[in-house]
Amino acid sequence: MKGAPIVFAAVILVCSHAFAEPPAASELVFPGETIGEWRGFKQHKFEVDGCQAWVVEPKVALPGKPWSWCMEFPDAFTDRCAAPQLLAAGFHHVHIKVGNTFGSPNAVKHFNAFYELLVAKGLAKKAALIGISRGGLYAYRFAAEYPDRVSVIYGDAAVCDFKSWPGGKGKGKGSKGDWTSLIKNYGFKDEAEALAYTGNPIDRLEPLAKAKVALIHVVGDADDTVPPAENAVIVGERYRALGGTFEIIHKPGVGHHPHGLDDSTPVVKFILEHAAPH
Repeated sequence: MKGAPIVFAAVILVCSHAFAEPPAASELVFPGETIGEWRGFKQHKFEVDGCQAWVVEPKVALPGKPWSWCMEFPDAFTDRCAAPQLLAAGFHHVHIKVGNTFGSPNAVKHFNAFYELLVAKGLAKKAALIGISRGGLYAYRFAAEYPDRVSVIYGDAAVCDFKSWPGGKGKGKGSKGDWTSLIKNYGFKDEAEALAYTGNPIDRLEPLAKAKVALIHVVGDADDTVPPAENAVIVGERYRALGGTFEIIHKPGVGHHPHGLDDSTPVVKFILEHAAPH
């Protein structure tokens, strides 16, 4: 992959400073699991709280077993969105499939069950969340509910206000079918109640700032599906005002796709610097 030697060098450099203890051996076993492979790494597949889930092990785990969690679309633009590089650095990488539920309360219930199982199995108490597109709603919702369980959020063209997408109430084109589905998943009685909701990511940043969760976003400046000005840019303005750590990487002339970066070194380095090794 183009840029891989640079990423690898950056990973090794940051890891040598961030995690000084010798690597710990892995003894992960999950009830009813099957073993497979994900991009050359060992993958455990199992069920949690009625949902299909998986955990991918690094070749050598970092001390404290830090981990990244792709909340949605774990197999979309994967090489551009940091996960393989984090695995190479010693992170575990995980996913639980909760369906197209937009970070609704029921989705968070499943996330909570998954998190508690992973921590019981020895993974770190704080996760690095990856929120791709609508996965931003999942990541920020979980973090707002459990800020002490999150060290970093990496948002990539991430939805941070469902009124923007799928609602389409700003400059974005929205998605009528997804908007109807979101209203149902959240249990709103009608669109008016959804529009009056004050629990979107842009509204619930204070708990994250108090917990010192670090945020990094990658956006395409020509994105008319999830317009940055209605999502990541608002998050950045409000988070910095709260004293939080926030970085944003702009891709001039790029739309909603492709996600990620040609060289994900900046994102990988940010996550390695801020993910808590305990």
